[in-house]
Amino acid sequence: MSEPRFGPGATHLCGLAARLLGWRPGEFWQATPAELAAAIAPPVPVGAPLSRTDLNRLMEQDHA
Repeated sequence: MSEPRFGPGATHLCGLAARLLGWRPGEFWQATPAELAAAIAPPVPVGAPLSRTDLNRLMEQDHA
């Protein structure tokens, strides 16, 4: 049984990154595996969406 090779897998991921993210090859090769995973992973819901009141409060704190 042969082991998977790095080259073909990396080429495949580079093509996916180009199509899905609009990355050029240099951007793909400069990204870390964690950055690539974060860019292509679906967002994880973390509870209720931010309310307008909470957003206004955060904006006021930022500009205080």
